[in-house]
Amino acid sequence: MNNFFDEFTYDELLDEIKYVYQSDNRSWIIGYSGGKDSTTVVKLVYEMLQSLNPDERTKNVYIVSSDTLIENPLIKIYLSKMNSMLGEAAARDGLPIISCMVTPEYNNTFWTNIIGKGLPTPRMNGTFRWCTDRLKIKPSADKIKAIMSEEDREVVVLLGVRKAESNARRRRIEGRELVNRMLNRHETIQDAYVYNPIVELTTEDVWKVLLEHNSGKTPWGSDNSELVALYSDADSGECPFAGISNSGQTQSCGQSRFGCWCCTVVRDDKSLNGFIKAGHRELIPLAEFRSWLMSIRDVDEYREKKHRDGTVYADKHGNKGYGPFTWEARQLILTRLIETQRTINYELITLDELRAIDEIWDRELDLSRRVLVDLYYNLTGEKLPWDSYKEPLMNADTVKSIEDLCEEYDVPNELVRNLLLSVHQNKNYSNPKIMRKDLDKLLNQQWLHFDILREIDNADNEPCT
Repeated sequence: MNNFFDEFTYDELLDEIKYVYQSDNRSWIIGYSGGKDSTTVVKLVYEMLQSLNPDERTKNVYIVSSDTLIENPLIKIYLSKMNSMLGEAAARDGLPIISCMVTPEYNNTFWTNIIGKGLPTPRMNGTFRWCTDRLKIKPSADKIKAIMSEEDREVVVLLGVRKAESNARRRRIEGRELVNRMLNRHETIQDAYVYNPIVELTTEDVWKVLLEHNSGKTPWGSDNSELVALYSDADSGECPFAGISNSGQTQSCGQSRFGCWCCTVVRDDKSLNGFIKAGHRELIPLAEFRSWLMSIRDVDEYREKKHRDGTVYADKHGNKGYGPFTWEARQLILTRLIETQRTINYELITLDELRAIDEIWDRELDLSRRVLVDLYYNLTGEKLPWDSYKEPLMNADTVKSIEDLCEEYDVPNELVRNLLLSVHQNKNYSNPKIMRKDLDKLLNQQWLHFDILREIDNADNEPCT
């Protein structure tokens, strides 16, 4: 593939972006990850806006960065700094740029789903990859919709995707292109369009944009050598890129993708391990925690034998298949996470996430209503802000007596616990049908009757004699 700049000039690329900007009144939204491709898009758009007269800057450009709350600390620090610098520089230069960070809702983060709800970690083979949609795609989509609602108009989303990145991505991009148009309809958001300004650029072209122009400085005041250093470290310090050679040729660099530090959909986190090998030994506890978290995923003692709604499925051997992490496993994960957080002195789980997890445990698991706040205090010596408001539903002696009675009469302790929590949550309803319906649902959950249902199923499948 020929380099884009073999046939077109930098100014011609800026002219195209200017043409698209001035062609309608739709606001622009740039998805900015801090990586080389999205940085290139932001740099080009920023410079295009600078080239316009103030009265020609007729619509807003939103720069939206996504923080999954489990970003690699080095990347998160860098991205937060760039986001702040962009906002300050735009205000200084009088540009209609609005920079912001989006995060998943606190009841739907990685840790809230795993520690609160017990969701198993996403699989490496992609069959249970729930994380990308919940942590990255949905928050960004919600922000786009909010902007559309606020401005009451269609928007154009600018992405730093390139055909040169991979054959599969090139086919997807080409499949979405509309004949003789620069804009594609967004795949999932109605009234949103997509513009890919650097779609034809190669990796070498991207580095030329970032490093040849203005001595590698961005118009918002950062130095792209810092970005090069991040890519180099993510490649274990062995990235061959050293800038522009005397012959004017760039060396390929920056193939690493920065991901979540606790990603479980890859066996080997090359980016995290690369940073460690490059000298960032403060990240070693993160790599150790990630390996441990992956190791417990399919351990029998850490997994329920039913789904959260009480349904059960049989594995190939006829035994109950795995459901969420057990409550004990969730407490263990939280314990190890807080210990790791204290070791590296960097926030890995937010107070809002802890509050959301505590609410889930109170609603579904914890008769004492004290397990999480006491666990946190025992590990840190500090009380959570809502600790003093946590009145036990029943004291420890009562909980122990219930457990003993359940064992004595062979009644599932979990069932009794769930019934008590249901009564507590529905006690203020004046309509008794609400409580009765909830209790009936609990008493008729599939896991309670799995053996009987399996006997019936086996009987139905026996051949007639």
